[in-house]
Amino acid sequence: MHTAWDAVGDGEFFCPACGGDRNYQRLTGRRRFVLLGLPVLPRGTAGPVIQCAACQDFFDPDVLDHPTTTRLSAMLRDAVHTVVLAVLSTGGTTSRTTLDTAVATLRGAGYDDCTEERLVALVDALATDAGRAVEPDCGPGLAIELHEALGPLAPHLAPAGREALLLQGARIALADGPYTPAERDVLTTAGCALTIDSDEVARLLVAARTPS
Repeated sequence: MHTAWDAVGDGEFFCPACGGDRNYQRLTGRRRFVLLGLPVLPRGTAGPVIQCAACQDFFDPDVLDHPTTTRLSAMLRDAVHTVVLAVLSTGGTTSRTTLDTAVATLRGAGYDDCTEERLVALVDALATDAGRAVEPDCGPGLAIELHEALGPLAPHLAPAGREALLLQGARIALADGPYTPAERDVLTTAGCALTIDSDEVARLLVAARTPS
């Protein structure tokens, strides 16, 4: 049996065999029965498959569901940004300690130009756009934002990675004292979006109070 492959698309993907981002081709094939070394009778189609341009290995098309390293890094940065803003939207911009912690967290995630002034302006603008009350909580709009940013990322993070993301938000909330009900609500919603069990979320929120 001989398969003749045709390229029907290309792009960049995370190659499981290479362990990094690589170019790929999407291939479809036509099978033919081989007689005396010559393909003669058609035997249907093959594929589609994904072939890595570097190692030449073949993979099922669902390999493209895994984000590239570059895309995963961008998703993680966006997730940190969303969690930080969600915690600050509960009233954290009134505390200098909270703002300092939030700025340090965002700079650590790659937002090198982040400042307290920009954060306050952004939180105020988001609150105005959403029409949020003076005492915000994790209403439907904020919950949707958290699920949209964290949900697609969660399957691609190890448990320790998901926990670390939640703990970053928890430490910002704790920077000015114990959790407020609104902060706890936001963090619980973030934990749910990260597919962390509710009992584990409760444990992590307690653990965040203990300096490492």
